[in-house]
Amino acid sequence: MTSTHTLRNDPKKVAIASMIGTAIEFFDYYIYAAAAVLVFNTQFFKSGDPVSDELFSLSTLALAFFARPIGSALFGHFGDKIGRKRTLVASLLLMGLSTVTIGLLPNYESIGIWATVLLCLCRIGQGIGLGGEWGGAALVATENAPDGKRAWYGTFPQLGAPIGLFLANGAFFLVSYTFGKEALVEWAWRIPFISSIVLVAVGLWVRLTLHESHVFREAEEKGKTQKAPVSAVFKHHMKPLILGTFIMTATYVLFYIMTAFAQVYSRTPVKLSEAGHPMGLGIEPNTFTGLLLLSAIVFGTFVSISGIFADKIGRRKWLIYVTAGIGIFGLCMPYFLSNGTPVSVFIFLVIGMSFMGMTFGPMAALLPELFPTEVRYSGASLAYNFASIVGATIAATFAIKINAAYGILGVGIYLAINALITLLALFASKETKNLDLTEM
Repeated sequence: MTSTHTLRNDPKKVAIASMIGTAIEFFDYYIYAAAAVLVFNTQFFKSGDPVSDELFSLSTLALAFFARPIGSALFGHFGDKIGRKRTLVASLLLMGLSTVTIGLLPNYESIGIWATVLLCLCRIGQGIGLGGEWGGAALVATENAPDGKRAWYGTFPQLGAPIGLFLANGAFFLVSYTFGKEALVEWAWRIPFISSIVLVAVGLWVRLTLHESHVFREAEEKGKTQKAPVSAVFKHHMKPLILGTFIMTATYVLFYIMTAFAQVYSRTPVKLSEAGHPMGLGIEPNTFTGLLLLSAIVFGTFVSISGIFADKIGRRKWLIYVTAGIGIFGLCMPYFLSNGTPVSVFIFLVIGMSFMGMTFGPMAALLPELFPTEVRYSGASLAYNFASIVGATIAATFAIKINAAYGILGVGIYLAINALITLLALFASKETKNLDLTEM
């Protein structure tokens, strides 16, 4: 066992490496979300109806969520079979190539419907890449963490989400500010996509300097690895898979209401739906982007705070308190958005992103702890990405339709119902903070 010990990674180095890698992946992922809201409805869709084009553009976000479980199964299989490190390198390459290709695609005016088809294929590639990314990054961080600090070290890959969100929206803010709105829509939107190749190169270099997780190597030496880990998850670990999926659901619904629905609602001109409910606030897109950038800092801050408390009081108890708060926050949404101003929208974003950080942070520790080492990559990844289908595929577009029919309170109730579902899953689960990952 001496060789295993000497090849252990420095936990701090692993934490930083996992944070950098996920930040790059989420940057690539979120620049698509920003472009889908701001640009793609005019570049890749031509139905003749601007509202339909906007909905079509937003609906392509869902493609990645349906592709992510495929990435979970594919990369989870190899991550549990041949190791975390090489699998993470492959997922980063797939995400990077898909993102750069989007930046090079001809638009609808150039090649017609094929532009839409190619965009959708690239979005699926992004989804498969991220589907394999998160589980591996979470495992690398938590399997190398010191005793009693798994949740804290698990927050480092989670910080990739707010960092990626900040960088993605910052990139579009700078491009719009530098070249103007017209240039952004016509061609400058491509700059963030193509420039991501530099970040991918940095991420690959960082990941190639790591050793394989000692927890995985010990399982490999004991002959505990599975020939078909994904199949083993469905045969022997369905309960933790279902619980993990619903534990994560409210997190996804909250995030996409905060970033996608709130952005569309805020920048849409002031008007009423047929049912008499406000459909927009008429806030300038750059103003909202600036507010979102500031709230992303709040998101990251509370991700870090959550790791400390999840290690102290336990993941389950911490998330029960936070999820109850998310439900109450949902019911209070009309106070911020019904007749919102930039100030009230910013307060909404700050509170929502605080809850987002508090619920998202512990997930990198909790979901892997639900599964034994030989299926941990597959199980945690599948739970995380099945939750994306349940919680995020329809969050933005469904929230727009709910708002049109029932107003902002309807959107808030939708969030509260999902918080209740997550609470039920948490009550049905057990505390995992004292588990020894090497003995599972």
